[in-house]
Amino acid sequence: MDAPQQVISIAIEPKSEADREKLGVAIQNLTQEDPTFRVATDPTTRRIILSGTGELHLEIIVDRMMREFGVGANVGKPQVAYRETIRKSSEAEGRHIKQSGGHGQCGVVKIRIEPLPGGGFEFVNGITGGRVPKEYIVPTKLGVKEALDGGTLAGYPMSDLKVTLYDGSFHDVDSSETAFKIAGSLAIKEAVRHAKAVLLEPIMAVDVVVPEEYLGDVISDLNSRRGRIQSMELRGAMHLGKSQVPLSEMLGYASELRARTQSRATIPVQFDRYEPLPGDPNSNDEDRIAPVPSPRTPTPRHNVFGVALPEPDNE
Repeated sequence: MDAPQQVISIAIEPKSEADREKLGVAIQNLTQEDPTFRVATDPTTRRIILSGTGELHLEIIVDRMMREFGVGANVGKPQVAYRETIRKSSEAEGRHIKQSGGHGQCGVVKIRIEPLPGGGFEFVNGITGGRVPKEYIVPTKLGVKEALDGGTLAGYPMSDLKVTLYDGSFHDVDSSETAFKIAGSLAIKEAVRHAKAVLLEPIMAVDVVVPEEYLGDVISDLNSRRGRIQSMELRGAMHLGKSQVPLSEMLGYASELRARTQSRATIPVQFDRYEPLPGDPNSNDEDRIAPVPSPRTPTPRHNVFGVALPEPDNE
């Protein structure tokens, strides 16, 4: 069974230590009930990052935390889960060689990266002839994965790419797991520089059920949000419009739609796919323009108020 994609996140900060304990209890219970709800902790600020499948999903989670478990907390604004990926293949070498008295550090790896649309992250060990000992393969992969989690364009996790470790060298005395982990990180960063990295944004499948008198207004509004109308059909006195809209344009839309249609319209929304963000210099989409998210300083694994969602276990 495919689990829904976590495409939006918020940061939540308990108001007191007592509230932090209540929040822990709430998280334990809610994650057991809802497998689509993810939680992470920012290592520097200690803020809790809640990730879900949509804005309404997180609103319900936060409401339950406060109402059922008595949690007092400050809640940040919803943030979209952008990602990064590559457009072309490239190769690079990562060298970490240092000598500073006693044992030195020596690790050299050569990798190849290729686009893997919809494939998450794949690491292939292509070493033959013992050019890199088996005990250094996993550290190399860890170095690669950590660098990808920090992104290269704006600090967002990278996905949908295949990494092949095909060559390298080592020293009988000076090589270590740490040296190869660093070499892997250096290699992937260099390879991505030549692979046309692009930003990806989540695209949502939006089904709007609306009375005829509001149909034109709703369609016009969706078009202004970079929406693409896929089909329209009549269901009794209501019209069903199927469209695809970037999640960044949908934040707060449910409330606006209720106000626009006097609460007579419904709007089921679910994740559809990721696609390159228009306006990115490496994107081929020249028809639509969207602001590129501001670059951020990467943090290991999780970012507060950013799109730092736990990556799916597809290694």
